[in-house]
Amino acid sequence: MKKTAIVTGGSRGIGYAIAKQLGLEGYNVAIFSSGGPEKYADALRELTGENIDWIYVQGSLDSSEDRKRLIDETVKAYGRVDVLVNNAGVAPLIRADLLDMTEESYDRVMGINLRGNMFLTQLAAKQMIAQEKTGPKKGTIINIGSCSAEVSSISRGEYCVSKAGISMLTKLYADRLAPEGILVHEIRPGVILTDMTSVVKAKYDALIEKGEFPIARWGTPQDVADAVSLFCSDKMTYTTGNYIDVDGGFHIRRL
Repeated sequence: MKKTAIVTGGSRGIGYAIAKQLGLEGYNVAIFSSGGPEKYADALRELTGENIDWIYVQGSLDSSEDRKRLIDETVKAYGRVDVLVNNAGVAPLIRADLLDMTEESYDRVMGINLRGNMFLTQLAAKQMIAQEKTGPKKGTIINIGSCSAEVSSISRGEYCVSKAGISMLTKLYADRLAPEGILVHEIRPGVILTDMTSVVKAKYDALIEKGEFPIARWGTPQDVADAVSLFCSDKMTYTTGNYIDVDGGFHIRRL
């Protein structure tokens, strides 16, 4: 039976690389994004050219109605949900000192990055539980976190707090869903070359040049997609609630 994966934020960057990788591996792919599909027409045509079966659902992760519609439209199209990749996320619109952060910025980032993750996972998990088991597990849920779950950035504190929360959500859902045959993992990207990091490219170029990263290069969206592929496979069935750093070794403490 062909499996189905939902990838939030799957229209560009890391999410698109994940959607394409899973599609190439034979998954039906439901892409969820806030922008209209015409904005990403070239990327979507590329998926079609690779014979990937996909649907595009437009909506906001911050909306309970849109989250429900995503699950409903995926099940209507493909009959089931086997993988959920919680990739969608936003950075603050303005990088502000922690003492100047606004409540509006905090609420926006937390609503999308953390609350949206929490309640979409809840919906997807219930769908997975209701389905027939077709392999060694009933489902896989992967949260795309960030090294910012551990690394302080005082000019975007709301983002760091949201990613630290995702780390706990991973543990909570892993604990709750293991008896149901659903495994939950977290991937923590480091410095990945995307639209989000393009605004601080010079800063990270300098850090890489100084040797702050043991693997001295930018990470790519494909680096993250490959880690997702591993967790979605049946090669990781005796681990849940853990995370893997995809950060060029940046997490290693040095003397």
